Amino acid sequence: MNETLLTVVGNVATTPVYRELPSGPVSRFRLAVTPRHFDRVRNEWVDGHTNFFTVWANGPLGANVQGSITIGEPVIVQGRLKVRDEERGGQHWTSADIQASTVGHDLSRGTSAFRRATRRMTGGGGEHPAQQAQDDVSFEIEPQPQPQAEVQPPQSRSKSRSKSAPQPEPVG
Repeated sequence: MNETLLTVVGNVATTPVYRELPSGPVSRFRLAVTPRHFDRVRNEWVDGHTNFFTVWANGPLGANVQGSITIGEPVIVQGRLKVRDEERGGQHWTSADIQASTVGHDLSRGTSAFRRATRRMTGGGGEHPAQQAQDDVSFEIEPQPQPQAEVQPPQSRSKSRSKSAPQPEPVG
């Protein structure tokens, strides 16, 4: 199948809109992508033309997008590109949509804290109980205080080397 897969780095331009549909959850938001380059003549960074994409996230990804991203945040989106041409109100419109397979924060521009999403139990199948228990582990539990061992100041290298390392014997 010939599809255009792409990875786009930009900023969230609109608040994600979330809908529960019969086919499952869906989130939609606009992504602003502005290339920058350094102009050596002017000795400064210059912004290029800003492109806007409508990002669609379905299923669990849509629910996670809704709970994770807000306007202005830098994100990386990977998915399938779909360019649409249509007539609306006598005007011709062209839009570029991305059907997202992955959405995440751009960690080169800040930090993020990951929280595993809780799974909704569906009737029937399900997962193996051991896998389900493993997925339910929470890393947000405060660690229990451990008894502290007595800390001794470190010795200088030359002293520790002379005491612990044997001296070479002269060869003659």
